[in-house]
Amino acid sequence: MNRKLATAIGAILAGGMTAAQADVTLFGHLDLSLNYIDGSSSPYVSRGDEDTRFECTTCSIGFKGSEDLGNGLKAVFKLDFQFDMDERNARGANNDSGAITDRDQWLGLAGNFGSIKVGTISTTYKSTGAKLDPGYRTIAQMRDIGIQSALHSGAGSNGQGRAENTARYDSPSWNGLKFNAHYTLSKDGQTTKGQVANDNGWGAGVSYENGGLLVFGNYITNGADGDAEAYKAGAKFTFNNFSVFGQYEVDAGMITDRYNGTLGADTDGDGADIWMAGGSYSFGNNMIYAAYGQGDGTDATASDLGVASKDDANGFIADDHVSFEIVGIHMLSKRTLAYAGYVNVDFDASGWDDIDHYTMGMKHKF
Repeated sequence: MNRKLATAIGAILAGGMTAAQADVTLFGHLDLSLNYIDGSSSPYVSRGDEDTRFECTTCSIGFKGSEDLGNGLKAVFKLDFQFDMDERNARGANNDSGAITDRDQWLGLAGNFGSIKVGTISTTYKSTGAKLDPGYRTIAQMRDIGIQSALHSGAGSNGQGRAENTARYDSPSWNGLKFNAHYTLSKDGQTTKGQVANDNGWGAGVSYENGGLLVFGNYITNGADGDAEAYKAGAKFTFNNFSVFGQYEVDAGMITDRYNGTLGADTDGDGADIWMAGGSYSFGNNMIYAAYGQGDGTDATASDLGVASKDDANGFIADDHVSFEIVGIHMLSKRTLAYAGYVNVDFDASGWDDIDHYTMGMKHKF
């Protein structure tokens, strides 16, 4: 009798524990490339006129999961950590790129209403950029070479690509139509990691995706006095094996601030607009894509930017620039690809050398 009772209790407890367990997935992204870059004093070259190096681009590992709470409601979470495979991952005195750093890390609820997440989260402005970039999370990704603005990067100090202390809402899809918004609560004295001290940044977006068509628009502000802002609209159309895409970004202070690395809305000016267009062609396990981008110099003065001469500011805002890339991709499997490509960036600012960048690499996702 006691043995039967013990067996029954054990079965009940085991069943209860199984029902309460969350589904947890280990995931990761590994990218390693060999690069030859000709062009010194540029925003991403710092070791002489010619630079040959291996590069790990946004390599990361993390956990994500959900738990069914009943009645269509789920608890959801994500913990994502970035590291470099080509460098030792000890945090340097200057918190340099060799350090293990956080990416999106949040906890939230999801259901028929959509989802709401709280923590360190990609902004709604950043999220749509990847949808236009076949080379996303490789060294040829558009946000690093001036085809898209650096507001699409997770790094920064002014409420752009990834913000901490933030809540984000994503709606369900209504026949392909979606809305999203994020809001950042400031911390007293906070001047880094995604927000301005004592100001609350926010952003919102709308997208429509149906069949081969994607159309979207986004707005973002850091919430500082004077409200540094940025707007963008973009689209992608896929038919048979071809895709064409484009985007236009309007700088009302936010893009300038992002490249200049400053906090504050009124001092940096605006006008660093960026537009881009491109296309891709897929055949078998292969894809080739090309993209062109053009950016305007900021209206800010050298004094506004905190430099002796405007040419000393970041080359992507100091004056106009033109960027072009062509990349070939071969799918080795559903999760592994190899790529090779060429990038050219032409800076009008006299303090910045033009760039010729040749790359070949491999990317694996799990």
